[in-house]
Amino acid sequence: QVQLVESGGGLVQPGGSLRLLCAASGSIYRLNVMCWYRQAPGKQRELVATISSGGNTKYGDCVKGRFTIAKDIAKNTMSLQMNSLKPEETGVYYCNSDIITTTWAVRTYWGQGTQVTVSS
Repeated sequence: QVQLVESGGGLVQPGGSLRLLCAASGSIYRLNVMCWYRQAPGKQRELVATISSGGNTKYGDCVKGRFTIAKDIAKNTMSLQMNSLKPEETGVYYCNSDIITTTWAVRTYWGQGTQVTVSS
């Protein structure tokens, strides 16, 4: 069984920073593309950033230059450093990954989400 668990969310003032972490565990052979999504209250889930198996990164236009996605292959973790946060970025942040399991199954997994609140 494979699990993705996010951590690091919380309350931060506008202009502040947070670092989110996503830890993958279980019967993992390899993590392929990994992503961060967020869902603001009353809105659809949106893609924030991705990192490929080779380490190539992509960002949503609204977070370019402020957010940084990274991963640690040895630890099966992914992070999202978020700087200069804005109130409209309040929401639940989810990690997502296409994972090859040790039984050669390929599936997309989601974490349970971590709440980020940007407010003064």
